Amino acid sequence: MTRITLIACVLLAIAGIVQAQTTNLNLTVGAEASISVTNGNTALTNTGGNFTTPFTGTTSYSFKIRTKTNGNISVQITSDFTAATNGPSVHTPPTTGDALTYSCSATSPAIGTPCATAQTASTTVATTIVTFGATVNSVNAGDTGSIAWSLTDDPVYPAGSYTAIATFTISAT
Repeated sequence: MTRITLIACVLLAIAGIVQAQTTNLNLTVGAEASISVTNGNTALTNTGGNFTTPFTGTTSYSFKIRTKTNGNISVQITSDFTAATNGPSVHTPPTTGDALTYSCSATSPAIGTPCATAQTASTTVATTIVTFGATVNSVNAGDTGSIAWSLTDDPVYPAGSYTAIATFTISAT
C-alpha cells in the first residue's frame, strides 16, 4: 500500500509541474495585386491589305487582386515604335488620325470593369484598362484579361519591322 501511495504522490507532483499557455494568432490581410503578361511578344498583323484594315493583335494577361478600397490595371507605351521617318509612332504619328488604340476585357471571371470604349494608347500617361471596386478578391488560380490592339495601316510607313513596349501595372488599395 505504501508503494502505491508513493507512486500516486509522485504522479500528482509531476502533474503539478505541467503548465499550459495560450497565444492569440492575429492576422492582418492587406490589399495586394500581381500581374503577368502571358504573351511577351504581341504581333500586330494586317490581313486585309490595300491599307483598308488596321494592324491588329491581342495581348493576354493574368492577374490576382485583393482590394479593400479599389484597384486598377493600366497600360502605358513606355518605349515608342523604333521608327524611321514617317514610321508608326504612338507619341507623334506621321499622319493625323494615325493612332494605336485598344479595347479591353477582363474575362475569367469578370471581377472588374474593363474600359467601355476603345482607348488611345499613350507614351506620357498610363491609361486604365480595368477598374476594381471595394472588397474584390481573385480566385486562387487568378483571373485573366486581354487587350485587342489596333494600329492604322498608313501607306507612309516605310516597310520594315517596328517595336514598341507596353508596360502593364496593377494596383490595389
